[in-house]
Amino acid sequence: MKRMTFKVCQLLLALSVLTTPVMAEEATTVESLLPIDLPVPGQEPASAPETAPAAPVVATPAPSIIVPGSVSSITVAQMGQPHGVMLSGGQLQAGIDFTLPSDQVITNAQLFLNLKVSPAMAARNTTLQLMMNGQPLGTVPLGSADSDVSNYQLEIPAAMVVSSNNISFKINDGDALLCLRDLSDKYQVTIMPNTRLDLEGQQLNIGADLSQFPRPFFDSMQMTPASVAFAFPAKTQPEQVSAAALVASWLGIEADYRGISFNALNDKLPEKNGILFGKPGEQIGGLTLPETQKPMLQIIDNPGNPVYKLLLVVGNSDQQLRAAAWRLTQGKFTLQTASTTVENQNIPVSLAYDAPRWITTERPVRLTELMRKDQSLTATGIWHEPLSVAFRAAPDLFLWDGGTIPMKIGYRFPTENWIDEDRSFLSMTFNGTFLSNLPVNKLGALETLWRKLGGDARQESYNLALQPYLIYGDNQLSLYFNIETKESAPCNVLLNNNIKSRIDENSWIDLSKTRHFSLLPNLSYFVGASFPFSRFADYSHTVLLLPENPGEAEISTLLNMAARSGNATGTSLNNNAVMFGLPTGGANLQRLEISHVLAVSTLNQSAFNRALLAQSPFTSNEHSFGVRDKSIWQKIQNWVEGDWGSTGVGADRYFSSNEAWRGFVSFRAPWNPARVVVMAIGTTDEQLLRLQTDLSSARINAGIRGDVAIITDENGVRSFRVGQQFPSGQMPWYMMVVWYANQHSAFMAVLCLLFATVIGLSLYALLKKRARKRLNPQDDGK
Repeated sequence: MKRMTFKVCQLLLALSVLTTPVMAEEATTVESLLPIDLPVPGQEPASAPETAPAAPVVATPAPSIIVPGSVSSITVAQMGQPHGVMLSGGQLQAGIDFTLPSDQVITNAQLFLNLKVSPAMAARNTTLQLMMNGQPLGTVPLGSADSDVSNYQLEIPAAMVVSSNNISFKINDGDALLCLRDLSDKYQVTIMPNTRLDLEGQQLNIGADLSQFPRPFFDSMQMTPASVAFAFPAKTQPEQVSAAALVASWLGIEADYRGISFNALNDKLPEKNGILFGKPGEQIGGLTLPETQKPMLQIIDNPGNPVYKLLLVVGNSDQQLRAAAWRLTQGKFTLQTASTTVENQNIPVSLAYDAPRWITTERPVRLTELMRKDQSLTATGIWHEPLSVAFRAAPDLFLWDGGTIPMKIGYRFPTENWIDEDRSFLSMTFNGTFLSNLPVNKLGALETLWRKLGGDARQESYNLALQPYLIYGDNQLSLYFNIETKESAPCNVLLNNNIKSRIDENSWIDLSKTRHFSLLPNLSYFVGASFPFSRFADYSHTVLLLPENPGEAEISTLLNMAARSGNATGTSLNNNAVMFGLPTGGANLQRLEISHVLAVSTLNQSAFNRALLAQSPFTSNEHSFGVRDKSIWQKIQNWVEGDWGSTGVGADRYFSSNEAWRGFVSFRAPWNPARVVVMAIGTTDEQLLRLQTDLSSARINAGIRGDVAIITDENGVRSFRVGQQFPSGQMPWYMMVVWYANQHSAFMAVLCLLFATVIGLSLYALLKKRARKRLNPQDDGK
């Protein structure tokens, strides 16, 4: 009864807070945004003074305020533990930190705990103690169960759940297990990655304030994927989608590992929070955008429910919309700013390979430059998480055969007499590949003798040569100090957190000997790093191409691709260009001829598809997609050059054998042979929208390669190479000759054979003539 009374009081308190007016909203009242006196049909509304932006007009009556509820779940994997949390040996307790959006009040919480207990641990009949934010949640038994995984459900008092939280786990039988060093692998408890926390809450009204952006559309405190609605007028213009792509890419940077997706709406208002793009005076779902001569940003209450907000990005032209979108991403708005006009913006232009999230190839890079602010190169105690150094690299790095990437690791083990230095080592792995175990002391007969005589034989640095094939677009170096204790060491040293092992700050990796050179098209580069579009990370050398009348699914997919690029490079698409349909002349055609092209379409856009694919290896009509037959000359050329890996027939058969599919095709641009077209396509809108979910799968990403990738629900991803690849990048002509000879060995062999045949026949004729003269000197005068 007391618990029920507490929950009722808590709910009443939350509702009283939610219904209290917010001071930040006094400058933009609901009445001013939702006028009762509507304009007479056919009559233009009165214009606002030039000194202040006009308020948007909504042709609906003011609704009653309804405080919306929210239901969400967060798993241990989303809390940053994709493999779960393991307790074993001396590591008998662990914790997980997680955060929640700060604009929610939690009213109900449940923990669904999934545990995998080893048989030896289950036989001990011990318990697992759980705590949250320093307060006990209870204990669960670790006894035997009918299956390998035990499931428990725990009620969590809602008042304990705040914005920043910690859940800790501890085995209560820890003292008895502490000295079982050799049996630590037998006694294990794993908190499974699908363990989840289910939450119910109420949405808070944070007010109409641009200084809060990107809240409420995206909150950096949330650890789950976000979804943002973008709305456009009925007659959507390319410049509006271009501004939306800029904002989407910036939100992709902010979302980072969490993931983010976009829902494009045509002439409809979002049900919750959303961002609207349009020209002054245009209508979106009954809301008229304010009249203004300058670019404008304004945040207002959603007419459907004032707790939710709409952000208006308004401009008369491509330049104005771009300026407004760019200003929005720069932030630093004054507190309590609901609306502001935007002056001309000096938008920077990217240089090649200057993406801030890509490791530089101009000089050696210290590992400290690659660490996040919350990371450290120091490990405390015997049991610790591996030290991880993650970095991204341009996917087109090139080294000649035999070349390696130098890396220097400086390290230092603690100096304690109870550490077994002969069995302790620093374990190094790179992208899951084992590199080396670095010893505490130098190895060798002389070094061992010197150490026994009392000399210093510590090894505190190591030079490693990385093989180029180990470098991907996303890379992770893992360093783990595996410290073993002597048999005579007391048990309590296993919990000694005073010792420190560290990686030297001057450790570095050097990619300065690499070149930027690759064969295109290559879809693995695209899905991994949005390459080659991200070569200039702001897309100043890229055209985003949509059909003449794009649908919501095509615009949504384009925005999702923009967000992926921003996440991969750390640069928003500040200078992108969006076109609807293939241009036939003017400035758009000139821009197209010097740009790579990222296109999005469905089979329903048959006219657009036929025009784009007219000179490509692919064909398309209203109901099918396929691969063109190669001419005899193309087949001979491929055979002579040693290009025997083409699978055009197999790709064509796979296209024709599947009714519903989505995926990517890529080919050399017909208007510029140095440029590439990547086309995201699906049989229907529903299939096209599934690409966002597909690309969040590591398995599907790893399977996308070549120039055709087809994804189906039944078979996953199948990749093919249909067209001919071409070299692209930084390579002098004299080195290109060597490279070409290496790549086209069959063609070079045939060429050398022909050359040898011609030279041989010529020498044979010459020597035969000389022999005849020598044997018949009397014929010299004839």
